[in-house]
Amino acid sequence: MNKCPQKRTHLYETHISLGGKMVEFANWQLPLFYEGFIQEHEATRNAAGLFDISHMGEISIFGKDAENFVNYIVTNDISTLLPHQIAYSLICYPHGGIVDDVLIYKFNSEDFMLVVNASNLKKDLDWLFSNSKNFDIKIDNLSDEISQIALQGPKSEEILQKLTSFDLTSLKFFFFSDSVMLQCHKCLVSRSGYTGEDGFEIYTNNQFASKLFLKIFEIGAPLGLKPAGLGCRDILRFEATLPLYGNEISESISPLEAGLHAFVKFSKENFIGKASLLHQKTAGLSRILVGFEMLDRSIPRHGYDVFSENEKEKIGFVTTGYMSPTLKKYIGLALVKIPYSPLETSVKILIRNKFYSARIIKKNFYDKNYMKS
Repeated sequence: MNKCPQKRTHLYETHISLGGKMVEFANWQLPLFYEGFIQEHEATRNAAGLFDISHMGEISIFGKDAENFVNYIVTNDISTLLPHQIAYSLICYPHGGIVDDVLIYKFNSEDFMLVVNASNLKKDLDWLFSNSKNFDIKIDNLSDEISQIALQGPKSEEILQKLTSFDLTSLKFFFFSDSVMLQCHKCLVSRSGYTGEDGFEIYTNNQFASKLFLKIFEIGAPLGLKPAGLGCRDILRFEATLPLYGNEISESISPLEAGLHAFVKFSKENFIGKASLLHQKTAGLSRILVGFEMLDRSIPRHGYDVFSENEKEKIGFVTTGYMSPTLKKYIGLALVKIPYSPLETSVKILIRNKFYSARIIKKNFYDKNYMKS
């Protein structure tokens, strides 16, 4: 079977010009890094990082039943959202496994945008269409029309403010404006991101994307900004305990097992997967996501098996693991059986056919620096 040709964002040539080392991700050519994972990570934590996230999917849901439909599709309760507010949620299968995790942008009760993972776009669209028959709505895939840039880090507001007369201090965490003028171009700008830092996600037309990316880089570089790639982005989201589809969440992992209880609202009348998740909650979980720290010097990679301390029982698997640049420790997340989830429990990680010691710790590795006031 022939593979689909790899896609390029409208920033591809910009990445090449800035020295980006390109790799394939979800069938897209994207920069893995420019200068290096650590340099880009430290820049984002201490100043700002600039990311191309144009591979993400954007889906419009419009019509008089839009709010009821979205609320039926997702686990969170979006009926309480204000206009121009954002919610994080999961889309679940009837059995409680996860179709995808999404950001929901509410323009008004008849107009929403879902931002979805690139690897799940077709699956998500199929799921939305197959469950929309009883709702008066229109579903449009906007993904090919939109480029998306993320500016993340403590100096992101200072940098972006130099490009607009819009008062960015008025834009609170998980809110957006679709009328922010950046260099005479109207953009949608949200105070959101995937790094654990304050920052913005900017949606613009494809033709303006490269000019905007380079202008932000020009303004931000003297303040410590660096263009940043996929490698740094994954470490940043991991330290902030933000889930990645295919790692911490998947079709075979429920939101409750992943520790995302806050985004499952059983008080809603109905949503897809409610019965299964309610049964899981009532019966009790058999496994749960935990954090762990390596006591032996080795990196725990995604998919490595986790065993009991006596090495006799396989109790779970690593979902993500890294040498944390912030904590200067080898840490990870793992899905393990409940009896082995208490803090300070000793476990073993099987790495290249050898057991390495670890202990269960709080999975909140990094205090998020969102602007919530």
